[in-house]
Amino acid sequence: MAGLKYMSGFGNEFSSEDPRCPGSLPEGQNNPQVCPYGLYAEQLSGSAFTCPRSSNKRSWLYRILPSVRHKPFTRMSCGDLTENWNEVEPDPNQLRWKPFNIPKSSEKKVDFVSGLHTVCGAGDSKSRNGIAIHMYSCNTSMTDKCFQNADGDFLIVPQQGEILITTEFGKMMVEPNEICVIQQGMRFSVDVFGETRGYILEVFGAHFELPDLGPIGANGLANPRDFQTPVAWYEDRTIATGYTIVNKYQGKLFSCQQDFSPFNVVAWHGNYAPYKYNLENFMVINCVAFDHADPSIFTVLTAKSTRPGVAIADFVIFPPRWGVADHTFRPPYYHRNCMSEFMGLIKGHYEAKEEGFQPGGGSLHSIMTPHGPDVDCFEKNSTALLKPERVAEGTMAFMFESSFSMAVTKWGLETCQRLDKNYYKCWEALKSHFNPNWKPSSK
Repeated sequence: MAGLKYMSGFGNEFSSEDPRCPGSLPEGQNNPQVCPYGLYAEQLSGSAFTCPRSSNKRSWLYRILPSVRHKPFTRMSCGDLTENWNEVEPDPNQLRWKPFNIPKSSEKKVDFVSGLHTVCGAGDSKSRNGIAIHMYSCNTSMTDKCFQNADGDFLIVPQQGEILITTEFGKMMVEPNEICVIQQGMRFSVDVFGETRGYILEVFGAHFELPDLGPIGANGLANPRDFQTPVAWYEDRTIATGYTIVNKYQGKLFSCQQDFSPFNVVAWHGNYAPYKYNLENFMVINCVAFDHADPSIFTVLTAKSTRPGVAIADFVIFPPRWGVADHTFRPPYYHRNCMSEFMGLIKGHYEAKEEGFQPGGGSLHSIMTPHGPDVDCFEKNSTALLKPERVAEGTMAFMFESSFSMAVTKWGLETCQRLDKNYYKCWEALKSHFNPNWKPSSK
């Protein structure tokens, strides 16, 4: 969107003032007796006060009215948003969904909040340890309404249609092939420009961070400079008919009313802020000799657990790149994993399953459930001439990987009616190539 500005860097200490109010950030302190322009000081804490400095997250907001001025919260319908992982019996099968439906605006107006649908998840927002995967499908902008997630962070992956996100920190335009992260407690509103769909990875109890690079060295994968945080923007607007704050709290939705816009932050500073990232900027590391590197080399962001090297959730992409490995079956190998793997497709055709896995759909391979390339992919790549080739050109697939054993919701298994019940058939024609008389070729 023309005119939107951003600040560069991941996890930086930012400071920003709306240019209409120069000098609105207090000098030399966070909480003066009287703030510039008669503003209120309000801290938003994303971590415990006593967290080590390296993981301490907080920002100071200087706003026209504090967010505490609202009517009481009351329960509202959750629709298809849930944290009930026991609605249906567990299902260890390989699951694949056809593209999820987007409601037609001519039939029903659906905004971002009412268009949230939980597909699967595990854990508990009350104990601050868990994950949920949602789809959003909507056709209408949020009007005089914002959303706040008290339970965790949202990593939003648009698949169809750009979204304009207004936050307390400023505005972001996020397009397909970009992602954004709205961290716990941050209020935001979503404008859309037609039929819109995307994926959401929610984590409870941890924030996303860049993965450690280890032997890769100082540079590569998602570089910090390519993350963008919005600059301060405010509106001083009274809404006589009421402004609605929707609060996701302990897996349920609540709403309250106030008579002013929550996007009244004139200035802010800190290291706890929303951000976006363009997946085209990912600097791919890949195998250049033989064998197949693990998909962890494609990790964009990770939400770490308390166990070293084990994530509550990883966000992994499979971007366009060169395939050059010799003596190697190049697509993903057959696999059983102690992690859960939910895959989505933003655009194009995924290399291991060119048919059936479509943009706007998804798949779930649960813990220790076998998966891998379909028959056509295996046969084609077992005999292919191993020359350098472009892989995944024009494609962007991604994976939400988690150490949690995720349960699928009733909406995901039944209500959405998008489950592909023939998914298992893509492996049925795999045949034995075993030859007991095989001998190694003489050199």
